[in-house]
This record gives sequence, structure tokens and C-alpha cells, in this order.
Amino acid sequence: MTTTHDAVTPDQIFQLAQGFMASKHLFAANELGLFEALGEGPADLAGLAARTGLPQRTARISADAMVALGLLERHGDRYANTPVAATFLAGTTPADFRPLLRFWDRLSYPAWTDLAGALGRGRPSHEIFEIDDELVPVMSAGIDAATAGACRALPGVAGLPVGSRVLDIGGGTGSWARALAESDPELTATVFELPEVAAVAEQGLRTTTRIDVRAGNVLTDDLPTGYDAFLLANVIHYFTPETNQAILRKVRAAAKPGGLLLVADFWTDPTHTQPLPAALMAGEFAIHVNDGDVYSVEEGTAWLADTGWAFTGHRPLAGPITLVTAEAV
Repeated sequence: MTTTHDAVTPDQIFQLAQGFMASKHLFAANELGLFEALGEGPADLAGLAARTGLPQRTARISADAMVALGLLERHGDRYANTPVAATFLAGTTPADFRPLLRFWDRLSYPAWTDLAGALGRGRPSHEIFEIDDELVPVMSAGIDAATAGACRALPGVAGLPVGSRVLDIGGGTGSWARALAESDPELTATVFELPEVAAVAEQGLRTTTRIDVRAGNVLTDDLPTGYDAFLLANVIHYFTPETNQAILRKVRAAAKPGGLLLVADFWTDPTHTQPLPAALMAGEFAIHVNDGDVYSVEEGTAWLADTGWAFTGHRPLAGPITLVTAEAV
């Protein structure tokens, strides 16, 4: 007779513990151009090695790992991208995840080796803002790739009136504001960012006349007024609940009654365990910033009520990023 104890296996532990191997195989295949090479069409091992410049032995190791992980297909002796790899990793479509994988490989992966230390201390060994200058473009491109789907979805979900004036607080390179402006030829926006980030945003937005950039710190500076809507995209997860409430109060002080608030982030359920990618991203934030965390929609709703906003909805954008909306009361 089989007991419950006898049926228990360590399979789940092995699957989870070997996750780092799968990640590094994926990062390596991306860095070595495996998916780009197969974007030219299927190839046998000799052809794949020739396209990538890899020895046949190591080309086989990488390609077979990607077959095992479901990102490549093998038919006889020929390898080909799966539809997922062809769409997101071959560099042939606007939905390009290659910069995100480089970000995770070069910035996140090394930092995650100290996850236990960061959790034990309550602080990372250093914040992501302290990275070397040559990694700043890797960070910016990776964040843009990670949020590209949510950016594209935002205009259709936000429901902003035509011709709105939007203040994009902590707007990074301006990708969120650009998505809104591209969907509405009458919309104007201002990206409000730290001086060093604002300089990068200005360069990237030079040809977008309806978006301007203003340098400032939401934690210490007054916000500009005269806007119909305010956007906080991937800002909340940087800070403590108390700081987030202070930010929401500051935004409310700059808003007119009826002003709209859009908060895009990795919102979770009340247990902070769903959706799974958001729960895992709590670790990403913990190893990159001092107060990084994820928060539930219920927590956000309570903050809004305490800071002069009326919650109006929670809607999906793309992947684990969702949108909480509110109106100034």
C-alpha cells in the first residue's frame, strides 16, 4: 500500500533549484545571437554554427537546451525558432525582449546572488542607481522592453478624454507618455523625472513636439500644475507605503477636482502571491532599491482613500502590470 509520504518526491525542488540553469541558458542563447541566426530560417548544426560563429559542440549545447525549454524546435537535424522565439527574441518584430534579457543577465542576475543578504539586511548591497555608466543604456533599454506591452495597452485602457494634458511622474525615458501621445494627436504630456534621467529622456523625445521634459524630484519638489491627468508608471514599487501615500498627497495637491490618476504597477492580490510574476518581482525590487516591494490593489485603494482620491477601477494592461485608476475628490 502506497502512503502519502511514499508518494512525495523532490521533483518540485529540483525544478525550482535548477531554474538558474534555464535562465542562464536563455541569457547565453540571447547574447550569442542564436534566435537572431534562426530568424534567417531553419538551419542544421553546421549552418547554425556558421551563422553564430560558435563551435559546433557549443552551438549544439545551447540549441538543444533551447529545444528542451520550448523556445526552439528540432525537425530531424534542423533547428528553428518557435513562434514565441520568432516574435520576441529574433529581432524581427517590434515586440523585442532581447534588451530585457540583457538587463536581467547583466544587472539582475549578479544582484540576485545576494538575495538572502538583501532580505536579511533589509537593504541591497547597493542600489541600481549606482551602476556603472556603461550599464545605464542596458538598464534603460531593458526597462523599456519590459514595459512595452503595457505601454501599448495603456491608451486603450486609460480612457483619457481627447486632448488631455498629462503629467508623467517618474516617466523614465518617456515611453509611457509617448504611447499616450501616439494614440491621441491632441494629447500633450510632460515627463517629470530626476535630472540625470530627464537628460536622457530629452534626447529620446527630441522629435516628439507634444511631450516636454521637466527635471525634478517627486519626493522633494512641488509638482507642476495645470494638468488633467497624472501618471505614475512603475513608481510605487520603489517606495514604502508611507512614502507612496506622501506622493499621492503631493499629486492630489497638484490636481484639480475631477483630475484623473493612472497608477500602473505590479499590483497583486491581498496575499501578495498572485499573479506569480508580480510576487517574484518583489525580490527583483528588493535587490535593486532600498525600499522595493510589491503591493496589493487593496493596499493601493486604501492609500487613495486616505490621500484625496476616489478609486475608479483596476484593469489589466500586459503581463503582470495592471492599472489602478482614481479621480481627485
